Amino acid sequence: MSGFTALLARDLRLVWRRPGDVMVVLAFFVVATVLFPLGIGPETNLLARIAAGILWCAALFAALLSLDRLFAADYEDGALDLLLLAPWPLELAALAKCLAHWIVTGLPLAVLAPFMGLLFGLSGEGLAALGLTLLVGTPALSLIGGLAAALTLGARRGGALLALLALPLCVPTLIFGAGAVEAVATGGGFLTHLAILGALALLSLATLPWAIAAALRQAGE
Repeated sequence: MSGFTALLARDLRLVWRRPGDVMVVLAFFVVATVLFPLGIGPETNLLARIAAGILWCAALFAALLSLDRLFAADYEDGALDLLLLAPWPLELAALAKCLAHWIVTGLPLAVLAPFMGLLFGLSGEGLAALGLTLLVGTPALSLIGGLAAALTLGARRGGALLALLALPLCVPTLIFGAGAVEAVATGGGFLTHLAILGALALLSLATLPWAIAAALRQAGE
């Protein structure tokens, strides 16, 4: 695990030296979220009904912004070759980099989203549900995005291709994440949606690091 923690710490230090990358993601999320109330108008009931879907979609698109560089820098400077030759599993390296992405992207989005939910007139329970669902669901988005980033490594127009690969795979997480927030407002099965969302995150954690490692090995050949 020493290699895992060392790689995680290295990626976090690199992000700390370039805080602008994180600020761009959060700024995109804020701007994209604010545009909807401005465009739709001050209809509180309508905004509250569509809030969950809008905020989850904005968080998904914001998370995708920083994924194209997840492995690209290591691929360009030769660090990926060192990871391939390292005496510890490449799956742990993939997991460490996805965890670093979640810490600097998914976690801030989960904290920021309830504040943006105030613009849509969400209740206190809805705001809490929004933050909780993003906290549970965004790890799956980081892992799915990591797989798309590994598959498109070295490809021309990799950013657009990454989005095309990642977005369909993120649909189940998006559906149950937004559905959980809507269930709070309608009195539906919030815990059921949250449990399925957690199951999707665990399934991603159990399978995707191996798929990412396989894609990285293919890119390193």
